[in-house]
Amino acid sequence: MFKRMLSAFGVGGPSVDTVLDSPHAVPGQVITGQVRIQGGTADAEIGQVVLSLVTRVEVEHGDHEYGGVSEFFRMIVQQGVRVPAGRLLAIPFQLSIPWETPITAVGGGQLPGMTVGVRTELVIAGAPDKGDLDPVLVHPLPSQDAVLNAFGQLGFSFRRADVEAGRLHGVPQELGFYQEIEFFPPAQFAGQINEVELTFVANPHELYVILEADKRGGMFSSGGDAFGHFRVSHQEAPVTDWASAINGWLAQVAQRGHAGYNPAFGGQPGYGHHGYDQHGHHGGHHRSGPGVGGMIAAGAAGVVGGMVLGEVVEEFFEDDGGDFAFDE
Repeated sequence: MFKRMLSAFGVGGPSVDTVLDSPHAVPGQVITGQVRIQGGTADAEIGQVVLSLVTRVEVEHGDHEYGGVSEFFRMIVQQGVRVPAGRLLAIPFQLSIPWETPITAVGGGQLPGMTVGVRTELVIAGAPDKGDLDPVLVHPLPSQDAVLNAFGQLGFSFRRADVEAGRLHGVPQELGFYQEIEFFPPAQFAGQINEVELTFVANPHELYVILEADKRGGMFSSGGDAFGHFRVSHQEAPVTDWASAINGWLAQVAQRGHAGYNPAFGGQPGYGHHGYDQHGHHGGHHRSGPGVGGMIAAGAAGVVGGMVLGEVVEEFFEDDGGDFAFDE
């Protein structure tokens, strides 16, 4: 960003400029750069140099929705900084990108509606002086990219993306929000499904892929939401036939007209019962309500299990905005 004068010191005070070595990032990796403080006409003392990662988060309360800037990672770069008059002080930093950081760039371009930035904060005489944001382009992990490529192969078209405050049932999260990437369905499902929402939750070892389909109601069937839930390692994801798995899941969603699992799709119990992960082990993911569903088998690397289909009776995503502090 451009150099910003520190208002706490008045005219002739120092200015700050945070420079990233590269604006490109990937979840789980580190970005580097420097906080450059240019001394003013007199020596200055800065209590702390702080960097944070922020994004815009939407919060729903009843029928109302509002948004704010949420800080989801914070790091003190240096304390007790003395800036001599007229001197340039460069403070290097390494900033870890959390695994659950929202994706903001896909296919070489920015994802519309998504922003993640590095914010510089200098604490002077106990009072914070917050600066502007330096945008970071967060690209998908290879495991996430494999899923997104399948959406393109199947003929989905991007609708919108945002970040919602809340937590997901049965999915371990460190952050109190999740990203939703919404798509219009392929042509063959256009009359049966309104849209499909994709959510990733990553950690150092594995990726959770959560799908939610908005079903269109008909004369002899009701509408509503259906979800798919898949867990896979980062090594397995790139060699998984996601196009077959997602297309099969969509076909199952479109054909379902009532609750109750179908043995033709594996007959495995869904949420509300003991589910199974992709290795056939019992999972600990539970969902209150009469969830039902089955496994879908497909994949270049063998059987793609763990894609659980169920009718959503209550909200699959629970709002929990308590973890956030919103700025004006």
